[in-house]
Amino acid sequence: MMNSLSGKVALITGAGSGIGAATAIQFAQLGAKLSLTGRNEVNLQQVSDECARVGPADTQPPLMVVAELTCEADVTNLVDATIKTFGRLDILVNNAGIFRLGTIENTSLEQYDHVVSVNMRAAFQLMMLCVPHLIATCGNIVNVSSLLGTHSVPGALAYCMSKSALDQMTSCTALELASKGVRVNSVNPGFIATDILLRAGKSEEEKAKLFEHISKEVHPQGRIGEVDEVVQAIAFLVSSSASFITGEHLHVDGGWHASSPI
Repeated sequence: MMNSLSGKVALITGAGSGIGAATAIQFAQLGAKLSLTGRNEVNLQQVSDECARVGPADTQPPLMVVAELTCEADVTNLVDATIKTFGRLDILVNNAGIFRLGTIENTSLEQYDHVVSVNMRAAFQLMMLCVPHLIATCGNIVNVSSLLGTHSVPGALAYCMSKSALDQMTSCTALELASKGVRVNSVNPGFIATDILLRAGKSEEEKAKLFEHISKEVHPQGRIGEVDEVVQAIAFLVSSSASFITGEHLHVDGGWHASSPI
């Protein structure tokens, strides 16, 4: 296959649900060896089992590491376990993230610190620890950012700030590592059909109303994005088909980033 990942070792964070889970399954189908991490052991085990089922029969089973990425020791252990198990690292997908609502008037410092710690600081530490191994393999990194990292909206201040910082880290490290053979890119999804809004405190009814509004008024293509559409973008960026692409922020948002208020 054009985008075969056979023989590649990929570390995927937030692999227990949503985009991370679907990315893990797609990578398994493409032949990658997987190091999967998340906070929910039950969900992570289900994803790991599915990866083993759909991957090539001779591929090493996924490594499953239950971890809290805001804990520095857990992150260090995750990288160490990956290298100990597979002996190398080719791909890092920084997917883990949280979404919280709040403005400058009602976002507490505690909430701000938590959002930034998960969405940006954990990704920084992982990149810092993984880069020496990625240099050795001429590997690459994909950071799962957001349309809200490049497009301001009210009511999600800490989240927007954290994703904007992640985009800058992507650009800066792409320049720093280009001469060393390591590519760094991001995907910037718009609203995708996941449960991230429910985890942020929205009800099913509120989620449905928001998705209807976004479909009609925000995404120019007139619908909510699907998880698989983001996964295919990630799979492209980590593949040899994207060998001359680094520092890119690939929007998967139905054209939202190109629109302007009327």
